[in-house]
Amino acid sequence: MQAGHSTIDSSEVAKFEAMAAEWWDPNGKFKPLHMLNPCRLDYITQQIAAEFDRDLGAEKPFAGLRLLDIGCGGGLLSEPMARLGADVVGADAAEGNIPVAQVHAEQSGLSIDYRFTTAEALAEAGEQFDVVLNMEVVEHVADPLAYLTACRQLLKPGGLHICSTINRNAKSFAMAIVGAEYVMRWLPKGTHEWAKFITPDELYELMRNAGLEPVDRKGFVFNPVSWQWSLSARDLGVNYVTASVKPA
Repeated sequence: MQAGHSTIDSSEVAKFEAMAAEWWDPNGKFKPLHMLNPCRLDYITQQIAAEFDRDLGAEKPFAGLRLLDIGCGGGLLSEPMARLGADVVGADAAEGNIPVAQVHAEQSGLSIDYRFTTAEALAEAGEQFDVVLNMEVVEHVADPLAYLTACRQLLKPGGLHICSTINRNAKSFAMAIVGAEYVMRWLPKGTHEWAKFITPDELYELMRNAGLEPVDRKGFVFNPVSWQWSLSARDLGVNYVTASVKPA
């Protein structure tokens, strides 16, 4: 990758920077992420435990693992990973998110290395991680293949890459844009661009082209009756998550 190359879309960064102060308000603009977080954490912890043969019943099951949370926002995933013992670097291209994340981690008594930077810059600096979390970011970048290539470069051989995003179909337009932004008003209008959504097959192909080996994918499914999210092996219609590894 060329030095200085960036896949950052400045208009996308500006949207999230404007919402930075609300990251830890469970009823604010990031309410959907707070609702989804237990389901995301369940998938992430299970995948890491399986890949690195860790016992989730241990006090610090991820001790000794270096983990990167790309697009960390206010730290909704970085903090639980640190509590599980991982050495966490949280990176975000929206500068305003970093002080929010730093202050909250400090208040929570957690040591997390938060940085205003990009995946490409970290890769060019030669940073290496056992795990890269890439959650709800790939649909916001200008060049998904270049971005995923940087994520692969950031992994140690045998490292684990977990990536979630939104499918591109009529159902995702109805739920992720019309439903979440216009009906429920969970997100500001214009947060997502349907044309930038990526189908599961497209994401698998992108990951293979980036040098990653896909090993798993599941859907995040919202139940409007129980008002909760769950994992599904069959329904990848809207939100979904993938796991891939960097060949050893």
